[in-house]
Order: sequence, then structure tokens, then C-alpha cells
Amino acid sequence: MDEINASIQPVFDGHNDVLLRLLLKHKPNVELDFINGDGKGQLDLPRMLEGKFGGGIFAIYIQSPGVDLGTLDDLMQGARYDVPLSPLIMSKDALPVALEMAAILFRIEKSSNGAFKVCRTASDLRHCFATGTIAAVMHLEGAEPIDANLDNLEVLYQAGLRSLGPVWSRPTIFGHGVPFRFPSTGDTGPGLTDAGQALIRACDELGIAIDLSHMTEKGFWEVAETSKNPLIASHSNPHAICPHARNLTDKQLDAIAETGGIVGVNFATCFLNPDGQRDPTTTFEMMLRHIDYLVSKLGIDHVGFGSDFDGAMVPNVITDVTGLPKLQNAMHLHGYDETSIKKITHDNWLNTLAKCWSP
Repeated sequence: MDEINASIQPVFDGHNDVLLRLLLKHKPNVELDFINGDGKGQLDLPRMLEGKFGGGIFAIYIQSPGVDLGTLDDLMQGARYDVPLSPLIMSKDALPVALEMAAILFRIEKSSNGAFKVCRTASDLRHCFATGTIAAVMHLEGAEPIDANLDNLEVLYQAGLRSLGPVWSRPTIFGHGVPFRFPSTGDTGPGLTDAGQALIRACDELGIAIDLSHMTEKGFWEVAETSKNPLIASHSNPHAICPHARNLTDKQLDAIAETGGIVGVNFATCFLNPDGQRDPTTTFEMMLRHIDYLVSKLGIDHVGFGSDFDGAMVPNVITDVTGLPKLQNAMHLHGYDETSIKKITHDNWLNTLAKCWSP
């Protein structure tokens, strides 16, 4: 690829699964592997610094018993596929795991010598980007650790939780997730439960952003009716290009635009390619096609990145976080100016989160 002389912007990334990758090492002091750079997966501190990773949303995700991400990948093959939803996980089983992952995040912060900060306010985020400190937002990908009375929500908020997806691609006591189904819309079943409606209202009151990636279409519209905040899909793509259940219809994109929300482009190749297949040879041109489409539907102020690093197969042209400057270069060559790239790489995320969080 040709290169042009343009500054590389720091990136705020809407979704990663590095905490799960570190947890699954099943060893003490995994935070030091991250800080020193273990060369595994797609994220660690040295590679983040090399790739101009300015910050992101760090997911706490509870694996379904007996089902890992590799198993899911193996099932997402063929011209049509429909991976069954995993069973519900109760909060008593999920909370201890969530606390382990949160502890890893805090130990990274403590051991980073000031290079990494867990952010709780919009001013925290702005300060990190101004000083070159990596900004981390604690996120629950699936609200399994939260009890029906929402007691755990209050405690996790005080600990630093600032973003929450009511569901992953399975049911919770709060709602229903979409299966990994292709081709399909997200209209695959029920939406929020009564407890889910209460969860959305509580998150709005506390200042916790709601993430609609993995939510059924019915649940999407119920959140839109309940929440007063901008609609966010942290790691989803346009259904018009890749007709996967995980992707968003034009009507959903219109609703996100109307609320001043954001969609983070998911780098997972199965959500990029029109045939729904995992393909490491996926090109920048395909990624740019998704970016262009989202910009055309949402406007330049409402598109960001949501890589799914350490949770998905991404194109070989990126490989890991060190490939982010290459994507920016591809955007420059494609015609995006520096102001537009600054918005997509981080300004849009910082502005949207500021609208959702309490002052």
C-alpha cells in the first residue's frame, strides 16, 4: 500500500477482550505479561503504544460453560449457519469471574507506572488523551454479574463500571441476545424483560453507557424507548453489506443517528464480509466500504472503531493493534481528511461517552 505524509491520530477503540485472554492464562501476575508485552493475542501495552492506541472499552465477559470463542468460530462456517444460544448464567456464578477480570484491569493500572488509567469521568478521558496515557473504560459485555435487585450494579459502578451491554449472544435475566446466525436480521426473538427495563433506567441514572451490540432488534427498540441517552453499538457493522444477525439494519442506524449515538466498526471478518465468513485475507477496501456506509447513514460525527481485538479474527492487513496506523493510512488514501479521521479515531467516542456519563 502507498503511504502519504499525514499525522497518525490516537485511537479510542470501542471494544476489546484482552481481560478474558489474560484471565484464561490461569496464572498469577498476568498484568505483568500485559505490561511487558507477551506477544500473544492482539493487545499488550508495548504494542498499544506502537499502534497509537489511546484508549478503549475493556470488556468483562463471562464465558458459557464448555463454550469458548474458538468453538463458536468453528461453528460459523458455510453459506448458512445458526449457532444455538448458550444457556443463561446466574449472577452468583458470574460475579466472582467478573471481579477477577476487574482486578486484572486495576492491577494493570497499578503496575503501569502511570502509563494506563481506568477512567470514570469524561475529564479523565480527555486528560489521558492530552497526556498520552492509555485510557481504559470498564465494561460488562452481558449483565450476568448483575443481580435482579441491581445491588451489584451500584457496587460495580463505584468500582469504575461505566459501560454495560445488557446481553451477549445469549439470554440474561435482563433480556435476549442475537444468535450468531447468517443470513439473518437481528429480529430473532424477545427483547428486554421487566428487570431489563429497570436496568436501563438505573444505568441512565448512574451514568453508565448502554451498549446495544448483541441485542435483539426488539430489545434495541425497547432500549431506544427507555433510555434518554445516545444509542451506542460499540462493535457492529451495517447489515446492508453483511447480512449477519449481529449487524444493524438501516432503520437501526437511522435511530442511532437521531439520538446522536455512535457505531464502532467491528474488525471481525465474519461481520465484514458479505458472505459472513471468517477470512483473514479480508482487505482494507472491505473495511472502508463499511466505514463509508456508516458515515453516509450516521454522519461523520457518529462513527468510530470497535475492533473486537482479542475476541475475533481480524484481517491480516491489521493483524493486531500495531496495524491501526495502517488503517488510518488507508483512510487517508481513500479520501478522508485529517479532521474526519480525528473524529472517527477518537473524538466521536469521547464526545458520545461524555453525553452518557454523569458529570
